[in-house]
Amino acid sequence: MIVYLLQLSLVLLAIGMAACLYRLLKGPSPADRIAALDTIGIHMLAMVAVFSLLQRTQVYLDLILVIGILTFIGTAAFARYIERGVVMERGDADNDR
Repeated sequence: MIVYLLQLSLVLLAIGMAACLYRLLKGPSPADRIAALDTIGIHMLAMVAVFSLLQRTQVYLDLILVIGILTFIGTAAFARYIERGVVMERGDADNDR
């Protein structure tokens, strides 16, 4: 029974990811697209976790951490780009030379 529920959750997560992909491509604003990209990363993370449960292994737990970190960094970088127009600014360390 649990296997069928895990497979159903994979299907539902894939449907949710497809809906987010649509929002990513057709989003009316850049903020909508960033939110959709973040949600796709979360869906991918959840799908790997469910797949790990289906396989009854802990091998994929490191992959879950990497996906989470990359999703966070990507969302923060895109949000900073929308806010300031650049991702990285030159600091005052260049003026010390």
